[in-house]
Amino acid sequence: MKYQVITKDGKAKRASMDTVHGRIETPVFMNVGTVGAIKGAVSTDDLRQIGTQVELSNTYHLHVRTGDKLIRQFGGLHKFMNWDRPILTDSGGFQVFSLTSLRKIKEEGVYFNSHIDGRKIFMGPEESMQIQSNLGSTIAMAFDECPPSKADYDYIKNSVERTTRWLARCKAEMARLNALPDTINQEQLLFGINQGGVIDEIRIRHADAIREMDLDGYALGGLAVGETHEEMYHILDVTVPHLPEDKPVYLMGVGTPANILEAVDRGVDFFDCVYPSRNGRHGHVYTNQGKLNLFNQKYELDSRPIEEGCGCPACRSYSRAYIRHLLKAKEMLGMRLCTLHNLYFYNTMMKEIRDAIEEQRYKEYRAAKIACMEGSSRAV
Repeated sequence: MKYQVITKDGKAKRASMDTVHGRIETPVFMNVGTVGAIKGAVSTDDLRQIGTQVELSNTYHLHVRTGDKLIRQFGGLHKFMNWDRPILTDSGGFQVFSLTSLRKIKEEGVYFNSHIDGRKIFMGPEESMQIQSNLGSTIAMAFDECPPSKADYDYIKNSVERTTRWLARCKAEMARLNALPDTINQEQLLFGINQGGVIDEIRIRHADAIREMDLDGYALGGLAVGETHEEMYHILDVTVPHLPEDKPVYLMGVGTPANILEAVDRGVDFFDCVYPSRNGRHGHVYTNQGKLNLFNQKYELDSRPIEEGCGCPACRSYSRAYIRHLLKAKEMLGMRLCTLHNLYFYNTMMKEIRDAIEEQRYKEYRAAKIACMEGSSRAV
C-alpha cells in the first residue's frame, strides 16, 4: 500500500491510496453492500457507472449466510460478485456485539448464536482474520468490541484494553495468513479501530496505543450510535490528532452529508453508511436543496427529474412523477432508481470535496453545501 497526502486545507486531507485492487482517491464514501450486494437491486456494473470507488461488505453476514469458505472456492469476494475495485470488509465486531441477548464475551473472543438459524458460533481475532482472508478483501478491519457509548467508565476502559490485545492478535494472524502460498490476497491490509465511547481520556489513550502498532490505517468506531452530533465532532477533535497523519483515517458508519462534511474538516478520509440506500428504498432522495420524500402527493404530476443537472441514471431518464408511481405501486424499479440516485449524490459530493480541498476552498464549500441542504425542500 502507498498512501500519500496530496494537499491539505486546514485539517482536511486530499490523499490517494494505491492498493492491489486499484487506487482510492480520498476523501471517499464506501458504498455499503453488506452481503456482497447493494440493497435495492444495484449491480456492480451500476456501481462502476455511478463512480463507486470502494464497496464495503460485512464479515459476520457473509460468514453466517452463504459462508466465507464457499466464497473462497470462487476465488474470493471480488470474483464472486464481479467487482474489480477495492473492497473493505468490516470485521463483524459491531454485528456480533449488537446481538446482546445472544452472545457472551470472553478474552479469547465471543460466543454467540446466529441470528439466522440460532446455531452456536465462536468468533475471535484469529477467526475474523481467517474469514476476511477467505473473502480476499482489499482492506480487513480488526476484530474489536464496540461498547455502548454511554456505558460506565470502568466497562469502557476494560473493553478498550481488551480490544487493544485483540488488535495485536489480529495483526499477528494477518501476517501469518498473508505469508501462506494459497492465500487469495497476500497484500490484504489491516485497519485498527479506536474505541472509547465519548470519554476523551480513553479515546486518546487508545489512539496513542494503536498508532504504535504501525497499521495500514486507523478507524474510529463506536460513534453515531446514540451520542449527539456535537459529542461525535468533539471526539473527532480530540482523537484524530493522535492518529498518524500519514495513514488513512476512517469514521465507521457515518453518516449524513453534513456529518461527512464536518468530519472531513477534522481530517477523516474514509466513510460508510447505509443511509443513501436505506433512504432510497423508502423513497427519500438527496438533493442539493434538501431531502425529498417522493411519496408526497405534490410530486404526482411533477415532470422534473429528482434534481436538475444530476447525471445519475434516474435523473437522466425519469421524472419524479414516474418514480413516485413506481414507489406507490411497490415496483422494485422505483427503489432501485432512488438508491442509484442517492449513491450517485454521495459519490459526486465526495468528488466535489476532493476538488474543493485541492483548490483550497474547502471551508467555503462546506458552509455553502450545508446551508443549501439544510434549507427547506418545500420549493423543490
